[in-house]
Amino acid sequence: MEKQPRLLCSELCVQRRLYEVTLNCAILAWKDIQIAKKHTGRAIYGAVKAGSHCVPVCEIIAVQEKEDDSPCKDTGKWQKVPQSPADCQHAFTVFYIERTRQHCWRCSNVTFHCSEHSLCLLWVQTIREQLGLLTNRPKRLLVYINPYGGKQRGKQIYDHKVAPIFSRASISTDVIVTERANHARDHLKTEADLKKYDGVVCVGGDGMFSEIMHGLVSRMQQDASVDENSMEETLVPCGLRIGIIPAGSTDCICYATVGSNDPVTSALHIVVGDSQPMDVCSVHNENSFLRYSVSLLGYGFYGDVLTYSERKRWMGPARYDISGVKTFLSHRYYEGTVSFLPAEGNLGTPRDKMQCRSGCSICRQSSSDKLVSKDEDSVSDAECRDTWTVIRGKFLAINAANMSCACPRSPKGLSPSAHLADGTTDLILVRKCSRIDFLRHLLRHTNKDDQFDHSFVEVYRVKQFRFTPRYQECDSEVDLRESGAGGKRFLSQICREHRACGCMPSQSNWNCDGEILPQTAIQVRVHCQLITLFARGIEEQPVFEDPYTHCAI
Repeated sequence: MEKQPRLLCSELCVQRRLYEVTLNCAILAWKDIQIAKKHTGRAIYGAVKAGSHCVPVCEIIAVQEKEDDSPCKDTGKWQKVPQSPADCQHAFTVFYIERTRQHCWRCSNVTFHCSEHSLCLLWVQTIREQLGLLTNRPKRLLVYINPYGGKQRGKQIYDHKVAPIFSRASISTDVIVTERANHARDHLKTEADLKKYDGVVCVGGDGMFSEIMHGLVSRMQQDASVDENSMEETLVPCGLRIGIIPAGSTDCICYATVGSNDPVTSALHIVVGDSQPMDVCSVHNENSFLRYSVSLLGYGFYGDVLTYSERKRWMGPARYDISGVKTFLSHRYYEGTVSFLPAEGNLGTPRDKMQCRSGCSICRQSSSDKLVSKDEDSVSDAECRDTWTVIRGKFLAINAANMSCACPRSPKGLSPSAHLADGTTDLILVRKCSRIDFLRHLLRHTNKDDQFDHSFVEVYRVKQFRFTPRYQECDSEVDLRESGAGGKRFLSQICREHRACGCMPSQSNWNCDGEILPQTAIQVRVHCQLITLFARGIEEQPVFEDPYTHCAI
């Protein structure tokens, strides 16, 4: 790496020890002079571990001059003349990011003492000038807080953990506490003056993020006169980044893009202005737009789990466990036809073990391809009309994963090698099998075994797909047939809910990012890098290693 020219270099004091402090346009470093002398001639790694520290300038949160609260003011008494920087009272504090375990960040700080006030001001001014050059950092944010999600601690989390960080970083915020479902979505679509902001932040779970995403994407299409109901339309990407402060029952999207569900970590990613593009799926029924999806579209098992859990919202997060057990025991399968357009090019496969991480080469390649040809989707569709793959069968589950869908309970997720921004989704088909086999498949979500290594599981990387259930009967037809005899109505209801009698095959619902879609026949298209988050993807980093030991000037 090319050596950067020094901007400042001084001998300053930290906790009464003398350090050589150096600043260039990339790194702030401080080295204990006494320890460095003792390690002269040894390996540089030993010297770094012993008494050197460095912080990338891009991960400095703020710098401020420390107020002079010492007894050095003129009190009319004899005072000791400072002999070294350790004795002086001119100081400044640098607040920076420190990495801890499990991809978590925290705000740390170091205070440097100077011998002269002018030197202190020079350091503060120079560091602030370098921070001012970081144009990717937000200065004004629109914040939506869901006070009802998860354990109803959204406002408390924001006030105590997030707001102080934003304030220290000199980020101004407009805060709206939502009062009803879809409050944030409706406000973004119609009322919000988006030109005033550098980003939108949601404090809540995946449901709150979905509201923000739907509001922003729909607003962009309205402003650009794009018809959301048309599957062929190329959607306009969102210009504002979205930040997620996790405070819900499930925080799958935050976990998959940051690596943890820690509110402080997410706030710090927002402060430093990280950017992580993400794909978005548009879901249609015939010629009508239904919803957008960024994580999971699930039919069968995951659709039934959500349907059961919605009836037990009073139980809190425990409802998902109980609903999961009930759905597993019912062991329902659903007949239908799945057709899909396979992904082509160097996009990898769902089983290639190439996990999406910070700086992912596959996602970067997809971004380059998108810039080269804006008409790529329409061209490939025209060329590949005859290359659609059609699969018919009986399925326990049909899942489309835009991301790994990892969470604390399932560290690998539903599709460990799914990518955040490659313009594809991983389509997972779980065919009818025994309860024992299905249990084996589910258990592999929690361990390191290949969850696709079963004869009844198929997985494909696709750009579009469609699903049509074998039986499509509208409610009006069912009501007409049942209205003939009141005694048959009760029996027919039992038959719809219990497949064993074979009178009427039942249908599931689609689980779209935690929301129920009653329509079963859907068409799905992936829109490459439609939105951008305040994140950088999960960093590859040894758990027990200090990342700053690799910084060098």
